[in-house]
Amino acid sequence: MRFLKSLLAGALALGMTTSVAVAGGHGWQPKKPVEFIIMAGAGGGADQIARLLQGIIDKKGLSPRPFIPINKPGGSGAEALRYLQDKTGDDHTVMMTLNSFYTTPIIQKDLGVDPTAFTPIGLMAMDTFLLWVHSDQSSITDIKSYVSAVKAAGKDWKVGGTGSGQEDSVLTAMMEAEFGYSVTYIPFPGGGTVAKNLVGKQIDSTVNNPSEQMAFYKAGNSKPLIQFTGERMAAFPDVPTAKELGINIEYYMQRSVNGPPGMSDGAVKFYTDLFQEVFDSKEWQDFCTSDGLTCDAMTKGADLSKFHADQYDAHVKLIAQVGASAITGE
Repeated sequence: MRFLKSLLAGALALGMTTSVAVAGGHGWQPKKPVEFIIMAGAGGGADQIARLLQGIIDKKGLSPRPFIPINKPGGSGAEALRYLQDKTGDDHTVMMTLNSFYTTPIIQKDLGVDPTAFTPIGLMAMDTFLLWVHSDQSSITDIKSYVSAVKAAGKDWKVGGTGSGQEDSVLTAMMEAEFGYSVTYIPFPGGGTVAKNLVGKQIDSTVNNPSEQMAFYKAGNSKPLIQFTGERMAAFPDVPTAKELGINIEYYMQRSVNGPPGMSDGAVKFYTDLFQEVFDSKEWQDFCTSDGLTCDAMTKGADLSKFHADQYDAHVKLIAQVGASAITGE
């Protein structure tokens, strides 16, 4: 299978020189607590990132009112998307997004949400995926032995993920098409729960983000076999990329902050300046390095709008390639 590499991989190159404006200066400021919606469950990558960002905002005193993280994972992010849509014109709600920002509205056509109509604030990072198995699976040492084991097990092989239409289900479908096998996909409430179930051996493998597996990896409980990036990440220098092995799968997850449609210009400026300062902070940049995220520059404004439009189109084509039924399991 040949993946839409140019659009998705090209997202890494997107970015431009930016200048930092201190959030909370003259102009619009929040007059009440800001709802920081997370379109995924507790413990997963989006949840970890949103709560880290909230902590940096609080530590640096960047907002006169607190940011309150609120998880809305229902329906592969549909609950969060619909909530933000219904907040049109609200200046006190922002959302941490991932690729289900695109895939869920594409698959759930009756949701009535157009993600490109939301207010872009800042692309904080491009997150990555690795293929993980339990460290006790001694017979599986590389992608070749992994594929052999999966083919031998057939539908008895259980891959854990965060729900139909989510990024890991897309990547699982891509791998099924590439390697010619079929697995049983087991959904869980969030990436953190997926990671725990791999360590507990309730599932056989997963394509967790690095942040979701890092603690278990460092403890020696799980091991990565391959990374779906263009180049090896500094956090995993000994793990080959799919590209190195002649496997044409390269896939990333965007981590951006967006507001509801119709947010005021003053609020957009406040939040953009705030998240630029967070992006430039040592705390955020250190996290990006240690957890394998790409954080070259914060894309914002019209450039982020174009990024979302391009990514939406890319995922329409990707879902058409692998088939919506392969992603949803229907």
